[in-house]
Amino acid sequence: PQVLSTRSDIRDCSSDPPYLPPTATNSTARLAALRGILRTRGAHAYIVPSTDAHMSEYISERDARLGWLTGFTGSAGTAVVTQDKAALWTDSRYWTQAERELDCNWELQRTTSIESIGMWILEAVPAEGNVSLDPFLFSIDTWNSYSRALYGSGRTLLPLETNLVDQAWGDQRPLPSSSEIYSLPAEFTGSRWQEKVAGIRQRMEQHVRRPTAVLLSGLEETAWLFNLRGDDIPYNPVFYSYTLLTNTTISLFVEESRLSAGARESLGSGCPGPLCVELQEYGQVSSHLRSYAQGNVTVWLGTEYTTYGLYSIIPQEKLLEENYSPVMMAKAVKNAHEQEMLRAAHVRDAVAVIQYLLWLEKTVPQGQVDEFSGAQHINALRWAQEHSRGPSFQSISASG
Repeated sequence: PQVLSTRSDIRDCSSDPPYLPPTATNSTARLAALRGILRTRGAHAYIVPSTDAHMSEYISERDARLGWLTGFTGSAGTAVVTQDKAALWTDSRYWTQAERELDCNWELQRTTSIESIGMWILEAVPAEGNVSLDPFLFSIDTWNSYSRALYGSGRTLLPLETNLVDQAWGDQRPLPSSSEIYSLPAEFTGSRWQEKVAGIRQRMEQHVRRPTAVLLSGLEETAWLFNLRGDDIPYNPVFYSYTLLTNTTISLFVEESRLSAGARESLGSGCPGPLCVELQEYGQVSSHLRSYAQGNVTVWLGTEYTTYGLYSIIPQEKLLEENYSPVMMAKAVKNAHEQEMLRAAHVRDAVAVIQYLLWLEKTVPQGQVDEFSGAQHINALRWAQEHSRGPSFQSISASG
């Protein structure tokens, strides 16, 4: 404890007045706004995850609700807010970071288990209380885990379609991306999107349940299927979208105005007919799915990337659930051309790394390089390689 108290880079909530480092975020007004909304909704607690509506590993600034509310910018965490308490759960990678970024409104819970979040909720929320959340930000498994944790306790899990953090965030919330969604040149893909669609439809016909549609929620799935790319999420060549692929129709839910002329031409090339991509507004996926699910249908989906919100729209008897969709499974098997492209990309990257090591050997003895300038230099070397679209994650440099 004595060692801790001498550190000036982390918060100390036991001192009077509490000590906060300059890296901490003042969350008082944000919590007050969220609690006001909770009161009007008659909810006793609100759960805020670190994910987006596509269960992406990385998220955009617009989806960084946990970061905005708490100040904590780690990639994994969960917050729960009641009228008089607020807590953040994260794993050991981020404990020190959380102590630097949180103010004293927050309890830090050094675990990530849903059981421990459930126990905290049972203590903080009265017996007949509502625990609310946005069902479009929770995986099916996570929703079920919360359901089990609260089962038989008298507390109700209350799905709210309006996200309450977004309401509190208001017009300060970053705007959605407006950058172009473009077609990947044929030389990189090894197969046209029409061939990929035909392959998925074949899998549908061969499946013992004979599904009538495949629902795609993972952003990589739609990007791969149509040979399209975007940059809605840093370090990831994806764009916000959903796809509903049936035996005879293709519905792509995306912001149409962002499609490049080439992408639009490619998608429309099979119209009219079973290879015609019908463009729908991104926000229309729920209502479209709801009306489709009223027919005599079976919807095939991968549970790893589908949110509970979308899953709950489809009646249980009309669902075909597997861990991964047939598109994710097809995408995992690279054809000969894709393998060749992968190898070529690794060779280009290896050239940049060798150039970097040579530069380090010359420059480090002069005492001119730190981790940050080193990371900047290797980024520049990679950008100089042909076809570079930037790194796949932010450089993780050495320390000391």
